[in-house]
Amino acid sequence: MQWLLDPWDWWVSPIVDNPFMTDALIAAALTVVCTSVVGTWAILRGLSFLGDALAHGVLPGIAIAWVLGASTVLGAIIAALAMVGGVNLIRAASPLPDDASIGVLFVGFLALAVVVMSASGGSGDLNRFLFGSISAVDGSGIARLAIAAAITLGAALVLHRALVMGTFDEVQATMAGFHPRLTHLALLILIAMSIVVSFETVGSLLVFAFLIAPPATASLIAHRVSTIMATAVGIGCISAYVGLLVSYHHRTAAGATMALVTVIVFALALLIRSIAKIGSRSVHAEI
Repeated sequence: MQWLLDPWDWWVSPIVDNPFMTDALIAAALTVVCTSVVGTWAILRGLSFLGDALAHGVLPGIAIAWVLGASTVLGAIIAALAMVGGVNLIRAASPLPDDASIGVLFVGFLALAVVVMSASGGSGDLNRFLFGSISAVDGSGIARLAIAAAITLGAALVLHRALVMGTFDEVQATMAGFHPRLTHLALLILIAMSIVVSFETVGSLLVFAFLIAPPATASLIAHRVSTIMATAVGIGCISAYVGLLVSYHHRTAAGATMALVTVIVFALALLIRSIAKIGSRSVHAEI
């Protein structure tokens, strides 16, 4: 009960007294901005599975770059672009539904990563790439996240109308002078970028929770796209803050703890919404 009896020591002191916790919180907040903005569109356009596939799809690039001694960020970028290109290529050349083509690439990329890392004896490093190491984030990592967050916000503003119209009516979007296919490709690239820059903080697997859970929670309580985005960023930042503190006090894995908190918040929001609906129905029935 220390979090209640001594709130300063539990909620504030770990952040202000430990520089690595301050850096971790800043990195987590920037990660949330990147993932929640593009994650909102992933939810609205039914691309959640694609986001999961991309989160796994960066792994072979990271693994190969690690084995070669090259930049893992560069490897992740190349792998993410290869995944995006592969999805669009199969989508254009195959009669298979999108989820089938994404699933094939998802399995192939993940299997390739495991094979490469196991052959090189780097399975321990694979765990670091999967689950992240937010407590070890440095200034250059924060700078990369800040640049990515700025690009994400700028792209979201520029593409807002095209994304809104393309999400709900592609024909109307085309008539209005937009290009739904190019807009879709741009969104895929933004999703890939958010995953690439986030794998060092929460890991390539756990970034999926930040990409989907806060926007999904926000969509339960908001209706306008801009409101969903802002609410998702707020929910994600609060979840990251709570997750970091729980990890600090109880010595749990930081990335996994933050991701778990986002899922718990979603479950609570869904429960409250369901209870509110039942109460509303009861009131109408009595009337």
